[in-house]
Parts: sequence; C-alpha cells; structure tokens
Amino acid sequence: MSDYLPVEVILEILKRLPIKSLVKCRSVCKTWNSLICNPSFISTHLQASLSEPNNTPFILLRCFKKGKENYFLHYDNDDFDEFKQLQFPVFGCLSCSEVVDSCHGLVCLTFSPQDVLNFIFWNPSIQKYITLPQPNIYCYTDDVRLNFGFGFDSRTNDYKLLIVGVEKGETLIEPYLFSLNENCWKRVTPTSPKYAVEAGISSTFVNGALHWLGYQRGKNGGFSNAILGFDLSNEEFLEISLPESLVWLCPMDLSTMRYGESSIAVLKRDWEDGELFELWVMKEYGVVESWTQVLALHLIDQSGGFPRVLGFRKNGEVLLQVDDGEMASLDLNCQQMEPHGVEVGAELSYVGSYVESLVLLDKAVDVRSVSDANHARDSSDSDESSDGECEIT
Repeated sequence: MSDYLPVEVILEILKRLPIKSLVKCRSVCKTWNSLICNPSFISTHLQASLSEPNNTPFILLRCFKKGKENYFLHYDNDDFDEFKQLQFPVFGCLSCSEVVDSCHGLVCLTFSPQDVLNFIFWNPSIQKYITLPQPNIYCYTDDVRLNFGFGFDSRTNDYKLLIVGVEKGETLIEPYLFSLNENCWKRVTPTSPKYAVEAGISSTFVNGALHWLGYQRGKNGGFSNAILGFDLSNEEFLEISLPESLVWLCPMDLSTMRYGESSIAVLKRDWEDGELFELWVMKEYGVVESWTQVLALHLIDQSGGFPRVLGFRKNGEVLLQVDDGEMASLDLNCQQMEPHGVEVGAELSYVGSYVESLVLLDKAVDVRSVSDANHARDSSDSDESSDGECEIT
C-alpha cells in the first residue's frame, strides 16, 4: 500500500485506527513501524482520540478481589458496561503498589520497599512500562510526609511527576519534579505558598495543574483552607480561594476532584450532621465568584451505610460506591441515585477517566520481558533466598 499511497494519506488512515489495530500494523513493514512509533504520530493519534466526539470515554477501576490486584475499563455510558479487564503484570514487589494517577493512558504507580521511593509509568493498552530513576528522598521519616501528583505539560509535550513534602511543622519543603522527556528529577526552586497538605491525599490534575486541599493552622488551633496548585508548564505554585463556608473547616472534611474537562470541585463531608454531603464546583476555573454549591444531601445507601463519592462522570452525574462495593450514579438535577449492577468489592482503591493511547511506545520496555524474568526467577532454586529488595528489570 505504501508504494501507491503518499505517506500523508497513510498517516491519516492510521491515526483513526484503535490501539489494538495499530500495534498489529507495526508488523506490516518497517516503514509502518517507524511511522507508528514516531513521537509526532503518537501525539497526533492521542489528540485525535481525545477530540473525537463519537468516542465513548472510559473509566479505569482498580480493586482487589480474592487478594489479587485487578484493573478494569468500563464504558462511561448509561449501562456502565465493562470494556475489558487489563492484564496487570507483577513488577517484582509491585503487588504492594499504589496508584498516583492516570493521564493520557499512562498509569503512574509507586511503591516503597525499605522506605525508598520507586515509581513506574505503565501503559496497559500497549503493555509497555518505564521505571523512573529513584529520587534522592526517603518516603517515611518522623519529620517528613509526602504527596504525589502526576500530569501532562502541554507546552513541552512532557509527562511530569511531582513530590510534595510536608515537614513536621506543617510547611512545604522544596519539592522534587520528574520529567519524562529529560528522564531525571530536579528540585523546584520557586517559593511555595505557606500551606500544608495531608499525607496520602491524591492530587487532582486539571487545566495543566495539580491541585490539593491546602491548609494553614492558626495560633488558636483553627484552620484556614485554600486550593494549592502547581502549574506543570510554568513549574510554579498557585493558590485558589475557596467559598467562605469552606475556608475555616477541618481540612480532613474536604477533598478535591475533577469537574468537567477544565475545572475542579470540592467535596465536604459533615460527620457531625448525620453524614451530610456538600458538593461545590468551580464553574469557571480560577474565578472565585463562580463557586457554586450543586449538592447538599444526607446520603445513605440500601445497606444503611454511607456511600463513597468517587468523582464526576462525563454526563455530569456523580459516581458513587455504595452497599459495600456496588457502583451507582447520582443525578444532580433530581438527586436520585441509580445503581449500575456492577460489583467491584469494598477494596476499590482508584477510579479515574481513561483514554487508550500509544504513549511510551517509542521509549518503554515491553511488559512481557518482566513477566518472563519473574517466571524464570520463580523457577530457579528456591534455596537462593533474596535479601528482601525489589528488583525491576
């Protein structure tokens, strides 16, 4: 075909194909393999997927069933149908991993053997991964608590991972930033706002920035809250004011989440008022006056327990986990909850939007090489005991 069609036409055809077909097309000839693995084509195909109006978006779920780590893709449609289960390879000791976040088909994983941080970027759609160099920081000490944020820098077409450390005195220390393009860590030198963030709280990536709930503790023991952000392109911190009714609350009662394509929301849970949920959305990103309360409701599921708010769906409904593991949606207009009949179990640890992509195809290691190495190691003489360290090939 390449003998009769211009390269431009071939690229127009290829960029409309699904990921599974493109991976197979790499075997057609060297020319096609070179075209598909080109960073420019990888980016073009991703943008075409994101902008295609007829594409049904996916939701990525990570849960544990019978002690096994599982990843599933579901259609974000009325029936919440399962698209497929993703094959999760065991990267050495990665069974004790945590998901930092996912972006453009990449899943950022972290694990900490012997209190040393390790990170992996994994693309389950093409079964490729890359191991990040270790940052020069210990993850758990008496004086430092850590949070992580993962997102995309559109200005440099780069994926970045931020480590935010909080000292014992509840002030941010100089953060670390990883760049996939440069494959290295660096310290972020711009002065950060004088806010602390709770350890282990996931960030919200939207509008090119990572967001956490930040707080300051007053001399009288009270709190002052705001949204603490970090712009991945400018590599600078930013601050977004909250509605007045949320500013002075205990920060443990608040959490951030993505709202739509380009803004944020804050969930308030009032434990003293019979589990009252309040949901505030910023209709226009960065405009404090656009904060709007869209939900104030006492939520109790059929089991008599309290549902877990997971985030917003593409249609604007709120996705919930109810009845100790069932998925449901809440329509904000009529405030009615409808179950989906999908059981994910109580140990659901991550939910996020997902798009299949070719990201990492040009620079990553094939996951199968890890599986083969693990199988060979498991088949070797068991008397040769290891020293307890995790090895990633």
